[in-house]
Amino acid sequence: MSCHKSRLPLVFPLLILGLFIAPVSEGADSLRVMASIKPIHSIIAGLMEDAETPELLIDDQIPYAYSPTEEQLASMRSADILFWVGAELEPRLAEIIETLPPQVKVIELLSHQGMKILPARADPDQRDPFFWLDNRNLLIIIDDIARLLQDADPLRTHLYERNRRNILSRLSRIDREYEYGYRGMKAGLGIQYFDTLQYFEQAYALKIIDHVASTPGKEVDTAELLKVREKIVNGEVTCLLSENGFPARHSELLMNKGSVNHGELNSLGFGIKAGPHLYFEIMEHNTHVIKRCLKAESQTAETATKTIIPERAVSIEGIGGGQYILTDHMGRLVTKESMKGKYQIVYFGYTFCPDICPTSLQILFQALDILGEGSELFQPYFITIDPDRDTIAVMRNYVQYYDERLIGVTGSVEMIERVASQFKARYEKVVEEDTTDPSMYLMDHTASLYLLDPEGRFLTKYAHGIAPEDLAQQLRMLLP
Repeated sequence: MSCHKSRLPLVFPLLILGLFIAPVSEGADSLRVMASIKPIHSIIAGLMEDAETPELLIDDQIPYAYSPTEEQLASMRSADILFWVGAELEPRLAEIIETLPPQVKVIELLSHQGMKILPARADPDQRDPFFWLDNRNLLIIIDDIARLLQDADPLRTHLYERNRRNILSRLSRIDREYEYGYRGMKAGLGIQYFDTLQYFEQAYALKIIDHVASTPGKEVDTAELLKVREKIVNGEVTCLLSENGFPARHSELLMNKGSVNHGELNSLGFGIKAGPHLYFEIMEHNTHVIKRCLKAESQTAETATKTIIPERAVSIEGIGGGQYILTDHMGRLVTKESMKGKYQIVYFGYTFCPDICPTSLQILFQALDILGEGSELFQPYFITIDPDRDTIAVMRNYVQYYDERLIGVTGSVEMIERVASQFKARYEKVVEEDTTDPSMYLMDHTASLYLLDPEGRFLTKYAHGIAPEDLAQQLRMLLP
């Protein structure tokens, strides 16, 4: 749904396919990067820490009405990379982007195919632009942004890689906190003045039942306003959430003389100093405001925070529990939800595995062949524990060579660590002492087959070396 396809040849779907920006020429002063809004600028600033400082375009202004100054226009024309959200959030910026010289590489983040992009509730033909309020969307795109910077500025690859790991660690930490902190919390229902929390609602099961306006530029419908006020007067809701920097002209009417709690979100970072820490500050602020406004019991979240392991978010739900975001061999998103529907047989391995992985997969598919038509109720997954080498293209070739029923799965190093820990699958890189090639190594790893039911609940696991006939007999017991 890109609104400016003619001017945006390097949106993220193409980056995934390997079209990268030409490197900064030798002797160039710096890599010039610009970002439209504070939350996106914050993530990019974190990735570029100790390298360069990206320039922020929209500082404490409503993006919907933003127009760049002449000085900013000049900077945009001389930039190497420009990140923006999309025409749904920055409509006037969209028009200017069409006029930029071709050497400016424009990245429209709403066009990233791997992210979960929701339609706007007020207009399903438009995209909801507030994708960064689902922390997992950033977990998805952070690797692509880092690779983009590395390809454009290869001399500082080590800095971008170090910063990528640091940011992923922080993102994984707050994802774990929100995932368990909101689960089952006892709270009232809320209403938003502006519809900015759809991503947060879906990601963390937040209870928001209505909103007054879609964006600050839209006129408030009187009938909708009165409908929302009636819910507040009748005591159906306990919380009204507005947005810092967005004019909520009818908030006093809705407050009904203080009969409802009021909380002010800050999803764009108004009044917060731009920089690497801003994104995490706005997420912490919004979380605190929501819980206080809804009168939520915060003990669950506090407990989750104390038990988080910063580098590896280990699931507390048992084998196969928790959430994860990975990519299959066709470039499609793989989550716990997307895997539901069939019995899942999950195997952790790697495509360079010389013996154990091929043997395990051979046994699995021999067992499925024995089941005949009954095998259609089972979906095998091969999750790599070597994502540095097992790219999407490598996994695709492996699956085509092996068996078309297999779904190969890869992802970032951190996300692979996470899902492996949730299955309690262990692995370790082993480098031969006599090799001089750092890419030549083996992986010691758990070789069991994990069986999950169609709802993603762990049933059992089968040890490496089980006979195909025995495995088929075990699986047949699940057939109707």
